[in-house]
Order: sequence, then C-alpha cells, then structure tokens
Amino acid sequence: MLRVDAIDVAYGHAQVLHRVSLGVEPGEMVFVVGRNGAGKTTLLKTLAGFLSPVRGAIDFDGRQVQGMTAEALARQGMRFVNQDKKVFADLTVKDNMELAAYACGESLDQAVERLVGMYPKFAGFLEKKAGNLSGGQREILLIGRALVGEPRLLLIDEPTEGLAAIVIEDIFRILSGMKHKISSVIVEQNLSVVSRLADRILIMKEGEIAREIADPAEIADVAALESCL
Repeated sequence: MLRVDAIDVAYGHAQVLHRVSLGVEPGEMVFVVGRNGAGKTTLLKTLAGFLSPVRGAIDFDGRQVQGMTAEALARQGMRFVNQDKKVFADLTVKDNMELAAYACGESLDQAVERLVGMYPKFAGFLEKKAGNLSGGQREILLIGRALVGEPRLLLIDEPTEGLAAIVIEDIFRILSGMKHKISSVIVEQNLSVVSRLADRILIMKEGEIAREIADPAEIADVAALESCL
C-alpha cells in the first residue's frame, strides 16, 4: 500500500526529517506519536504532497509518488485531514459535502448518507453553517469530506487536539469504525486513544523514527508508551 524509503525533508537549509522509512499495509491503522517538534506533521505533509523530500522515495500502490502535488495524490486515493479544523465556514454542512462529492465524482446523496451514518447528529445539521459547528463536529466533517470517493489511504493530523473528553469518544468511535476498512496514518498525542486503536505505533524523535511498536501488549500499555516519548 504505502512504502517510504529513507526520506530526508528540509525547510530551506534546516533539515527536519532524517532518513525516515515506514510502511502501511492495506487496512492497517498506524499511529505516529512523539513530542512537539519531533517532525510528525512534517512527515504527514510530505506523504500528502505538500512537501517534497530532498532524498528518498515514496511508493503508493506500486507507483513512485514523491514530488507529486497534494491534488494529484488526492485523485490517486490519498487524503489528508489537517489539524487546523478549517472547514468552508460560510457554507452549510451539506454544501461542504457537495464540494467534496463534486470533486470526487460521487453523488451528494451518497456522501451525505455516509456522513450521517458516521455521525447521526449531522442529520439535523445539514443546513447549518459549518463555521457554527463545534471543534469536534468540524473535525468529524473534515473526516467525512476526506472519505468521499472512498480513498485508499487517509492521513489525519491530531484529530483529538483541543477537544473535550466526550467529543474525543465520538472521534474514537468514528476511527474505530474505519479500522481495517481503510489504511490510515494518524498523528495523535492522546495515548489512550492510540493504545485502543493502533495496529502499529511509530515513535518519532528529532526527525527520525526512533522506535516501532507492533506487539499488542506493548501498544495497550499507556504508561509504557509515555515513557518512550
């Protein structure tokens, strides 16, 4: 599905990622964790096509994609959900979904049906301006938009950041429903969420993958995960 081979990424003369390699299998949910400044968001933006590696290769579904634009990668089935929770604020929830559906050649009815199935409260919010949604609802709308057209790989940056505990459970439920249905790479700081959902965990430090955890018992041990950061 996805293979990343020894990529280096820099902002100008400042190198941020150092020989980062990773893989994601079909249906696998991989979490990337680490302290602030470890390079997690830079990694996702590079995978999504917003940044280009200065060295190394990125293979998506058997095709070399490093250097491709974010738009081109989205058409190939790779979608990115930014951490800023920015939606088209002046448009309704339904209008936000219509834009995504039009871009992907999917019917609006199908896109809305999937969104409401994922988060039933949206059934009563379709004519509500997206800018009036809560932070958690905007995040769910962004995930719903990203799923239009049934992509093969979802990249999500900090989905629970700044959200109340009750909303985090909504996000958890939605991510749980996606598990094994779509491949995903998710940057997340909430280790309780990570430990309950991850198939594998990549720990980043100073722009490198310092450790990979695949053992279920280790993944479930939140205290041990915290000590690794």
